[in-house]
Amino acid sequence: MSKRILMVAAENDALPHAKVGGIGDVVRDIPLALAEQGCQLQVVLPDYGHFAVMPSAQLRGHFQLQFANQTERVALYQLEPINHRHNNVTYWALGNPRFAPRGDGNVYCNDAGDRPFATDASKYAFFCAAVGQIIASGGFGELDVVHLHDWHAALLLVLREYDPSLISLKAIHTTYTIHNLSLQGVRPFKGDDSSFEAWFPHLHYSPHLICDTRAVHCINPMRAGINLANKVHAVSPTYAQEITRRSNVPQGVYGGEGLENDLIMAREQGRLVGVLNGCEYPQNATYTKVPKTRLIPALEDALMVWASSATLMQSCHWIAQQRLQRWSAKKDRGILVTSVGRITSQKVRLLFERHADGRTVLQHLLDELGDKGMFVFLGSGNEVQQQQLLAMAGSHQNFIYLQGYSTAVSDLLYNSGDLFLMPSSFEPCGISQMLAMRAGQPCLVHSVGGLRDTVINGVTGYSFKGDTIQEQSENLISTFALALTNYKKHPTKHATMVKKASQQRFLWSDAAQQYIQFLYS
Repeated sequence: MSKRILMVAAENDALPHAKVGGIGDVVRDIPLALAEQGCQLQVVLPDYGHFAVMPSAQLRGHFQLQFANQTERVALYQLEPINHRHNNVTYWALGNPRFAPRGDGNVYCNDAGDRPFATDASKYAFFCAAVGQIIASGGFGELDVVHLHDWHAALLLVLREYDPSLISLKAIHTTYTIHNLSLQGVRPFKGDDSSFEAWFPHLHYSPHLICDTRAVHCINPMRAGINLANKVHAVSPTYAQEITRRSNVPQGVYGGEGLENDLIMAREQGRLVGVLNGCEYPQNATYTKVPKTRLIPALEDALMVWASSATLMQSCHWIAQQRLQRWSAKKDRGILVTSVGRITSQKVRLLFERHADGRTVLQHLLDELGDKGMFVFLGSGNEVQQQQLLAMAGSHQNFIYLQGYSTAVSDLLYNSGDLFLMPSSFEPCGISQMLAMRAGQPCLVHSVGGLRDTVINGVTGYSFKGDTIQEQSENLISTFALALTNYKKHPTKHATMVKKASQQRFLWSDAAQQYIQFLYS
């Protein structure tokens, strides 16, 4: 049976400048896969101040609502995606100055630590209220499913539960996807301009299912989504299991982040489902290994582009250029280890754990690598961790840190590497490991979340685990040593692993079938 589905999200990489993380990838790809299964898809996100002025944007109507003691008017724009591939997907953006509070067009505002989520929470509370009114007014037509992504969209479920003007929404099936449980959007119930009662002053509500478990005077949108949706979706089967356990962050164990009891209840009620995200496999695409003789000048060109955009050449670019020149001069360049990702504690915490000898895990890996190859790391993010990577590049001739991001450079690394390193402390699903394997690059990963569900130890790559952060660190180092040994001394085994990795397929069409069967019924 064809489903009429509305997806509500903060990001959508089908549109320009509307992606920050993995939500954008999912919201770009899964609607197309569902449309190919016969569903009718609509996707809506805030305007962020720039979609409405796109030449292709078409104004389809205005809607009025009450928010924060004011009457607000929201414009509904239909948009053309970057690559329109299916007639059964419609893209919308909502226009109002509240969706661009800083006027910079950015998706997220990243408030200071003393008022976390304040600006974004107000923005997305208004977004949820507007979407609810448009649904109730018939602006999206008849719907069978409203699919909400992460905490940004969760307050729509609270309004559906407690706002009498949105009672008609209770007839619509709701699905709530958890992309990253560690970000929950917690704000006070009252006493702040960015608080639940400031946004919805006349709403009668019960805090029981929507308050934060640690700060009960606050609303927790993530918890509200988990408790109020008809189905709760985690983006890999293993992550769905992991989030029902208690977190122990000092020991490197990431679980329910305070919401494990709610998730256990959802599981017992048959509402919690793990469905693995997919990856794009373009028709007729070929992934030919990029030789290191071509990779090095391509990376040098990318560095020049980055350097030319700054008044002074940054030290990170200068150090990377020196390392590339030295690597280029070597006759035997050896194994190329690659890593691509955001620089966050989630992604790189393990690399900076210190052992009894005072060396970090990354130092151990680079000492193990020695003159047998090069480790190239692409990414940006946390400034302290960026500085740590830069210092490591300065002190180790076998490490190149490319501070920044470029799709072209990341594709080069996926298509040229011999071993892809992804030691995330937790990983709801992950896409980098899929892209690396797609290009025939075996991966070395921490056996958590989607990494466990996608990399087969000893077949398509290597995985390690550990009950404590010390065990994880030690096992990462020993597994890395094994991978280097296989590459150098057992080339046939490594070649077989390359072939097996390239043959793996994590299809959005498979995910779409599971969505229809398990999330939308």
